[in-house]
Amino acid sequence: MNNEHYDASDIQVLEGLEAVRKRPGMYIGSTSVRGLHHLVWEIVDNAIDEALAGYCDDIEIIVNKDGSVTVKDDGRGIPVEIHPKTGLSTVETVYTVLHAGGKFGGGGYKVSGGLHGVGASVVNALSKWVEVTVYKNAKVYNIKFADGGKTTQPLTVIGECSEDRTGTTVTFMPDDTIFTDTIVFDYDTLKTRARELDFINKGLRIILMDDTDRNRDTFDYEGGIKEFVKYVNNNKNPIHDDIVYVEGVENDISMEVALQYNDGYNSVIYSFVNNIITPEGGTHEDGVKQALTRIINSYARNNKLLKDNDDPLSGEDVREGITMIVSAKVPEPQFEGQTKTKLGNSEVRKVAASIFSKEFERFLLEHPNDAKIIIEKAMTAARARVAAKRARELTRRKGGLEVSNFWGKLTDCSSKDATVSEMFIVEGDSAAGSAKMGRDPITQAILPIRGKILNVEKARLDRVLANEEIRTMITALGTGIGEEFDISKLRYHKIIIMTDADVDGEHIRTLLLTLFYRYFRPLIDGGYIYAAQPPLYSVKRGKSIKYVLDDNELDSYVNSLPENTKYEVGRMKGLGEMDPEELRETTMGISNRVLKQITMDDVLAADEVFQLLMGENVEPRRKFIENNALSVENLDI
Repeated sequence: MNNEHYDASDIQVLEGLEAVRKRPGMYIGSTSVRGLHHLVWEIVDNAIDEALAGYCDDIEIIVNKDGSVTVKDDGRGIPVEIHPKTGLSTVETVYTVLHAGGKFGGGGYKVSGGLHGVGASVVNALSKWVEVTVYKNAKVYNIKFADGGKTTQPLTVIGECSEDRTGTTVTFMPDDTIFTDTIVFDYDTLKTRARELDFINKGLRIILMDDTDRNRDTFDYEGGIKEFVKYVNNNKNPIHDDIVYVEGVENDISMEVALQYNDGYNSVIYSFVNNIITPEGGTHEDGVKQALTRIINSYARNNKLLKDNDDPLSGEDVREGITMIVSAKVPEPQFEGQTKTKLGNSEVRKVAASIFSKEFERFLLEHPNDAKIIIEKAMTAARARVAAKRARELTRRKGGLEVSNFWGKLTDCSSKDATVSEMFIVEGDSAAGSAKMGRDPITQAILPIRGKILNVEKARLDRVLANEEIRTMITALGTGIGEEFDISKLRYHKIIIMTDADVDGEHIRTLLLTLFYRYFRPLIDGGYIYAAQPPLYSVKRGKSIKYVLDDNELDSYVNSLPENTKYEVGRMKGLGEMDPEELRETTMGISNRVLKQITMDDVLAADEVFQLLMGENVEPRRKFIENNALSVENLDI
């Protein structure tokens, strides 16, 4: 062994906020545009914690002309006294000491979100400069930081204010040496999250402004999550008028649930804990789901809507077409799951079920017509489930799939190691033929599909499973579908959609993404879905050829060439017109290709888009097309 020098001098100790600047991803997830916006929500979360404690009514978020962001609240104001442990003002302590805050006990906050008391200091560490103004004790206090959290002006009284004015104003400028992709905030991203926060914090008003382009929105949803359900169902057709609303508190755990059924086939359930979205669910969501199934079955039996010899309705049946928001406030939340966004507190399940059961049972008794409509929909779903079960049997893989060249059959790879195996979903027999000859047969499988698959946004699972193309895809993936889905059986860790760069190709890709979103969400969440990026142009210089993805890359490359260089630009053909070598070199070969990983940062926005573009309602889609028609580029490239 190589016995290299290793002693105390090799151990690095990071002082103050250096650890945050050294490893920002540990604290905010990434330094991409997503991490950039996370800074805003860390400061906003502190203001909302004041609202949860009952001390804040209004929050303003302002994108300033210089690119900085200001967050104002009318809460109690950060304490200004000298902190006994640090000898600094409490404001300076909160912004310069990593684990300092009012969320570690002591009665400052019963519940809170954010980074559990490290949010303010993390924002400071990752900013060029930060300025904090506190209104408290009839005085105006101000403190300034720069260069990643260094105090440039200690807490100073800069004026007076009325006795009843309290609150905190924070302005920060992101550090472009940390956020190298961009430090420009996207108004629509801020708007989506601000609206969501206002929905789940009834009585709070959030004002969002962008001084760079004069955008302004005010969110003041007095109805809270009831209005959230109404908003989500905006492009859907509710089957009953009244939105079910439940709230209650047990053992210091508060629960709010709102729901309404529509005539669609997909369930849309968003759950939150202390304002943090929990896309993987958890005990709060489980408790409500279990109670929903039990109460509907009990009501159906008692009112003879279900006969004695009928099988009980499943959870899948009673959730068909539901839009439901679950919001829990938990004093000591414990998160688990792959992304740490799944609630694990076992005591919450019982509380959630108890609170929801009482009020939902009362709703059904007081609204018999609505109850009948809901149960009839669930019973129709149950009949479709039985039909889907029969169809599902056809998708089970018995032995291996044979290599074949006819439509709908997989040309498999020889590797059985899913971590290195890839499946290309290809449209068109000529493209599939070239792909089969141009692939690496050890790791790359080819699944051809014939034209445009079924739009699953408009179909129940039984119809989905009756579609031959989709059945073959399910068999090839190996995971099963619906209640039988098991991601551990996934046969390929890269599923690559490879379609032409034209309108038809984009439509086919959208149909496939709709299928994956509605029935294989864990594949998107796990990062297994990709879109191939075939080049649009080739630039020939003598015997050398350079492939470029788009017009911007073409311009950049051409401008980089020496003056008087002779070159020829060619428009690339469709996938089916490429020969195998060309397809391998440009689109499939691991060393040269470009893949776009399909990710989903905002579940609510994703659901809206799929419902808008692929759903039953034509009018919202027509308005979307009218509003965006003039901004379309390369409609048929």
